[in-house]
Amino acid sequence: MTEQPQEQIAVLGAGSWGTALALLLCRNGHGVRLWGHDPAHIDALAHDGENRSFLPGFPLPAALAPMARLDEALDGATAVLVVVPSQFFGTVLAQLAPLLPADLGLAWATKGFEPDSGRLLHEVALEQLGPRELGILSGPTFAREVAGGLPTAIAVAASAPAYAQHLSDLVHAPRFRAYTQNDLVGVQVGGAAKNVIAIATGIADGLGFGANTRAALITRGLAEIIRLGEALGARRETFMGLAGLGDLVLTCTDDQSRNRRLGLALAAGKPAADAMAEIGQEVEGVVTARAVHTMAANHGVDMPISDEVHAVLYESRTPGEATRRLLERASKSEVDH
Repeated sequence: MTEQPQEQIAVLGAGSWGTALALLLCRNGHGVRLWGHDPAHIDALAHDGENRSFLPGFPLPAALAPMARLDEALDGATAVLVVVPSQFFGTVLAQLAPLLPADLGLAWATKGFEPDSGRLLHEVALEQLGPRELGILSGPTFAREVAGGLPTAIAVAASAPAYAQHLSDLVHAPRFRAYTQNDLVGVQVGGAAKNVIAIATGIADGLGFGANTRAALITRGLAEIIRLGEALGARRETFMGLAGLGDLVLTCTDDQSRNRRLGLALAAGKPAADAMAEIGQEVEGVVTARAVHTMAANHGVDMPISDEVHAVLYESRTPGEATRRLLERASKSEVDH
């Protein structure tokens, strides 16, 4: 007799990260409905038995059902996990609002802010869906490594301890460790802002500045992220953990990072649009750089590295000029007062 799945989970977003999490959930004994907005892509998943566009080489198990209709994906679902790029988060939630039962929580593994307003995604969720349990999965994760079952650890933050534990139980496995906490703001800020610093480290490495510079950018970039997080109400210690330092180091130092690869391309003189087209997937740091720039200005937070990335992406500043401006900054105390 075939064992019944433990839960039926709707994973909304059929890119590389959504597919990797769907595979993990299936390995954990759950049934998964993997929804995507493009019917042609969903048809290809069903026909090919793998996600050849975004995560090739990993067969889709029988417990994973690709779906193009959101209402079908949600029918009977016991958990919902949104894994779409941040610029589409609000749009997907607007479609989700009339379909999501009032007693069902919402979790997401999206890293970013609302592009135009700079709001945190939990604020968008509360506005679109009303009061309910909210949670986020974040941390140092590359989709291919999770899909391949390589050892990984993440942070799971939620609005209530019981919901955080429930989400942790869904994903926790011998090679996928989930650590719970309750700093929703800090986990979101760390997971989003690190992408901007990763673009900066890619630029520096592309310009041939070496390991010393990379280490300095990571360290001072972390200081910027902490300043922004604390201004928004996050706890400093969150940024010393998986969703802060862990994710920052991963994204800044490995070429699996799309944000780092964008920085390398910018340093080589490629226009951002051409570089992103070559990468072929969303580069979250591009829209996040604009949001971080706005949020830092609104809250009076000093973020020189992030400001220079914004200038390269949106103000036609060259990578060389941005670097020169950072190097010529006046000496200051390392510790913020």
